[in-house]
Amino acid sequence: MRVDILSKEYPPNVYGGAGVHVAELVLALRARGDVDARVRAFGEPQQEHGTTGYRELPQLAEANAALQTMGVDLTMAADCIGADVVHSHTWYANFAGHVASLLGGMPHVVSAHSLEPMRPWKAEQLGGGYALSSFIERTAYESAAAVIAVSAGMRTDVLKSYPQIEPDKVHVVHNGIDSEQWARAEDPEVLHRHGVDPDRPSVAFVGRITRQKGLPYLLRAARELPPEVQLVLCAGAPDTPEIKAEVEGLIEQLRQSRDGVVWIAEMLPRAEVIALLSAATVFACPSVYEPLGIVNLEAMACELAVVATATGGIPEVVVDGETGWLVPIDQMQDGSGVPVDPDVFVSDLATALREAVSDPDRARRFGLAGRRRAVEHFSWGTIGDRTMAVYESVLS
Repeated sequence: MRVDILSKEYPPNVYGGAGVHVAELVLALRARGDVDARVRAFGEPQQEHGTTGYRELPQLAEANAALQTMGVDLTMAADCIGADVVHSHTWYANFAGHVASLLGGMPHVVSAHSLEPMRPWKAEQLGGGYALSSFIERTAYESAAAVIAVSAGMRTDVLKSYPQIEPDKVHVVHNGIDSEQWARAEDPEVLHRHGVDPDRPSVAFVGRITRQKGLPYLLRAARELPPEVQLVLCAGAPDTPEIKAEVEGLIEQLRQSRDGVVWIAEMLPRAEVIALLSAATVFACPSVYEPLGIVNLEAMACELAVVATATGGIPEVVVDGETGWLVPIDQMQDGSGVPVDPDVFVSDLATALREAVSDPDRARRFGLAGRRRAVEHFSWGTIGDRTMAVYESVLS
């Protein structure tokens, strides 16, 4: 079976969870031996066998970013002829999958990593392009032979956002984790280089500076952390100048009232992220929108307890009272996911963080339990098999 995997992100151009998912899924499918998995991704031509990179069209260099994306998708779709299945990831590649399916007659499978109706703040980032990205996603989802949701929570969101989709077309296949690559590994040199004190407890955050990740809420909650606790932020790639300015202002305010606030704005190699996670007391995931949250699996695989928002697919990963703490949130139902009462959410988040850092032994037990859960329930071999079953279902 030939399956063409279509994605904006693919190594070395990975900046989010969808890119991690695609990279690991391709490895799992190719390891089976019965799948010709061909990758078509945005960016420069690739040296990897079976992988093709697609540059943006020079004719659209000055156009809206969403139009540039559609241009790449069209060139990508033209090369999919001959595939048995096309499988697209995120709206960036959905248009390629949809057009390829129309052109070549093969079934189109969509993986739901996020949903445009659940991220209305992207209008800030894309302007009129948000209407285009929303059109692309809606058209692709409603026409797809199957939709793969990365969590049961995401499946609910898909059917809520696109009620015309038949429920039996939406399958749940969780994201996964490579527990051999993501494992506890201490490295004092990395801590020293980034200004982290290995002898102090710390709360770690890893994520892009975007509305959905909820970093401003964490920065407000951190005001209530005990003074000896460090806050280590691996946070970069801001979506907009506005969210960047807000985060910068909150970090500056926090530094005026306490020390131990470490902000690392550049994207770090995996080994350095692992070293920072391995040195932390607890991982914080204050997201207001998270279809599953690979970042929580990565922290758990590094034996780190997690404090996370009880939203989206997070409760399917983090078990409250076993691998971490789930923070309740009453969210607006306008698609934004923002807390109805932000002060209450910040207070509950602060309470959970204080409880986590107050008992390092319990946090350590939760971290070990998290590692076991990541290994036992989220292996890529299993996820590859379940994805293959979806391909077979649309061909039968």
